[in-house]
Amino acid sequence: MAKHSNIFLIGPMGAGKTTLGRQLARRLNMDFYDSDRIIEEKTGADIPLIFEKEGEAGFRKREAAVIDEFSQKPGIVLATGGGAVLNETNRRHLKSRGTVFYLSSDLESLLERTHKDKNRPLLHGKESPEVILTRLIEQRDPLYRETADHIIDTSNDSLRHVIQAIISHLDNCE
Repeated sequence: MAKHSNIFLIGPMGAGKTTLGRQLARRLNMDFYDSDRIIEEKTGADIPLIFEKEGEAGFRKREAAVIDEFSQKPGIVLATGGGAVLNETNRRHLKSRGTVFYLSSDLESLLERTHKDKNRPLLHGKESPEVILTRLIEQRDPLYRETADHIIDTSNDSLRHVIQAIISHLDNCE
């Protein structure tokens, strides 16, 4: 794999983008970034507060700016927010500036991984998290698939196995 190649991780909340991304970057000796954390650092506010003050549209505008900026950096692993693919420009930047992995996962795994997380404003609506996640996956799955170079299921595999699968895909693309 070329030293300057970028790896972008997309997928629903709870699929493991941040956890996997951090370890993958360490394994490949690359810099790791998480678009949600960057937004929080730049604003000095957490994601739920940004949603409360600016709405989802305000958050998505900030997200697009971060993805544009960071996807231009060489040799990085970038974990994006689950809704990053909603923006066509984001999808175009990710596809043209690196290798995109869609980390998919079954609903049960996503619910288990997100049920205690208070930093996910989209899950705290009037409907149950299961209904909300199901709807988000139905809406976003086609966009994840359109954007991805590779799809990796993170439902049941160990972190080590998923990282190895990603590295194998990268080695095969050289």
